Amino acid sequence: MTTAQGSLDLLNDPVAQRMLVSTTPARFAYVWSDGTPRVVPIGFHWNGRELVLGSNTDSPKAHVLRDGAAVALSIDSDTPPWKVLLVRGTVALDVVDGIAPEYEAMSRRVMGDEGADAWLSQLGAIAPQMLRIRITPTWVGILDFESRFPSAVERGMERFAQAHAG
Repeated sequence: MTTAQGSLDLLNDPVAQRMLVSTTPARFAYVWSDGTPRVVPIGFHWNGRELVLGSNTDSPKAHVLRDGAAVALSIDSDTPPWKVLLVRGTVALDVVDGIAPEYEAMSRRVMGDEGADAWLSQLGAIAPQMLRIRITPTWVGILDFESRFPSAVERGMERFAQAHAG
């Protein structure tokens, strides 16, 4: 039995587990101050409960995000069959001195130790504090284009199967 889209249990699915340690940036969606949607690529760290993002304290998103805000993000592969982890959740914010540990962990995962050391030393010199954006999942979906497809495609496949049965 396939776990239903929306269930937080999907975070334990092998597709989700691969995406949560991916070096591909997440696509982070939030609402701008004028009510329009924004999507930005951003590095992430999964701590087992939350997706954690780091940002400058004066970044545009720092000006509009508030504790409890509803956000969404996706993490996806770049080769077919595409694997996509979709997450909706709520935000908790805090400011940390220096570089957030989760941001450092993400940097090492994505850039390797040598690249991360170079980047983090530069960042530390220009950003004495960092905004930590913690996203607690409230809804999770997976598209793997093998057993889980977008809902409209699944409905089309069902109609086709019914029309060509027996």
